[in-house]
Amino acid sequence: MSKIILSITDEEPRWAESVADIKQVAEKVKETVFAYVEDKEKLPVLQGQKPLKVNLCLSNNARVQELNRDFRNMDKPTNVLSFANLDYTDFEELNSPFPEIELGDIIIAYETMEQEAEIENITLYAHFCHLLTHGFLHILGYDHIEDKDAEYMENLEKNILQKLNIADPYAQE
Repeated sequence: MSKIILSITDEEPRWAESVADIKQVAEKVKETVFAYVEDKEKLPVLQGQKPLKVNLCLSNNARVQELNRDFRNMDKPTNVLSFANLDYTDFEELNSPFPEIELGDIIIAYETMEQEAEIENITLYAHFCHLLTHGFLHILGYDHIEDKDAEYMENLEKNILQKLNIADPYAQE
């Protein structure tokens, strides 16, 4: 598998205050997701020799709402946005001259994550790991538009989160 580089930008100070060692946690989630997908899925993008790069932005509702409005025509915040470069038809051609391959960007909104964790009665750590796993899977080309795809993606998430010792976020209480 190619080396995976995670570039983290912290736009919101509450992240560091709320999730201990947030950057190490993000690295652990990255390693777990990519190792699992490499082992189970054999995606062509993971078979290359060039390093793969993902940009993670730890942000807030205002920034996520702005991006959601500008790129998805939805003028409201959401928990996580993913912009997958694999979605472009000329992905390989665009990346060929560069020493690393940009897989895309993940942006997580602190306030929405915090509100959802409180409602679901789970830790910020667990919810962050889930949202980041979800974002990484989108970056790798998975989606949940169709029911069968949603079920498949949810199962991937559950299996990956289990490896991180995090309970099934989709379990009904």
